[in-house]
Amino acid sequence: MKRIGYIIQKEFRQIFRNKAMLPIIFVMPLIQLLILSNAATFEVKNIKFSYIDHDHTSASRSLIEKFEVSSYFNVISDFPSASLANSAMLNGEVDVILEIPGNLERDLVKDKYVKLGIAINAINGAAAGVESVYINQIVRDFNKAIKVELVGQPQSSGLPISIATIPLFWYNETLNYKTFMVPGILVMLVTMITLFLSGMNIVREKEIGTLEQINVTPIRKSQFIIGKLFPFWVIGMALLSIGLIISKLIFDVPMVGSLALMYFYTSIYILVVLGIGLFISNYTDTQQQAMFIAWFFMVIFILMSGLFTPIESMPGWAQIITEFNPVKYFVEVMRMVMLKGSNLEDILPQLLKTLVYALAMNGLAVWSYKKTT
Repeated sequence: MKRIGYIIQKEFRQIFRNKAMLPIIFVMPLIQLLILSNAATFEVKNIKFSYIDHDHTSASRSLIEKFEVSSYFNVISDFPSASLANSAMLNGEVDVILEIPGNLERDLVKDKYVKLGIAINAINGAAAGVESVYINQIVRDFNKAIKVELVGQPQSSGLPISIATIPLFWYNETLNYKTFMVPGILVMLVTMITLFLSGMNIVREKEIGTLEQINVTPIRKSQFIIGKLFPFWVIGMALLSIGLIISKLIFDVPMVGSLALMYFYTSIYILVVLGIGLFISNYTDTQQQAMFIAWFFMVIFILMSGLFTPIESMPGWAQIITEFNPVKYFVEVMRMVMLKGSNLEDILPQLLKTLVYALAMNGLAVWSYKKTT
């Protein structure tokens, strides 16, 4: 234990001696958490909206006002013809074109049926889908209001004019997207920092030539690996603590579940990341190689973790691959514990898989590390 303690002291001194590394470890992740949590959102706002009004009646003006008061649309201008509107969309000046046919109000009263023309810039398919939902909701609300105002309904029929639904949102009552994204982004930052640091740690010893000197000492392989990786385990837990404080104080993310359970799972998860980092460092000769390989795996882990896109929307073969993604389980556990108040029994499947992953990766990493004497 004394040997391990000396190695740990040496690693901490080496980390804190490097003044350029400290901001990368502690400051940069916090700035990223603050920026990404505000920027990473699937909500589509400031939609550039335009319209072509062929009717010019109170009904058409009422429909346009629905879009003007919406927080999602910015009404840019109206166009006298479809050709001018299409040219504006081609130049990127507008995102949505609403074409109101002539005799809108008359047809609503007479035929009770009108078709509206909607053109949406669908270069970004995901944004176009969200914009279509927004438009349909506004048109649906307008349809209900205009039906009562213009068409009316016999009161003797006893049928309700409209049916109102009152939704109850669990786990995120305010529908704040930061509540969903902040736990996932915190997972990403803890994973990136610990993976990069552990992946480049032993490689740095190779580059400066001290690894050969350590290999000829009486230090055992297990003692050396524990002493080298333990400081980064502590740094990972510290980053989690600071991230949770920021999540609560700045983003007001609820913490319904047990913090002890969250730290317990994180302590095992970081072992997985450290094992991967050690495995990478065993087969690389320079820090640049280790960084590129670690980044290669991080991109795959993040994109297939369910952090930004739902796993259920992925193809079947991709969903099978995600079963081998440790980041996926950490994201699920963070959201389950923080937002739903899940207990140990609820996260037991993820915990067992992460534990198996930790044993497997650290076993491979220790086996692949060759200590020559």
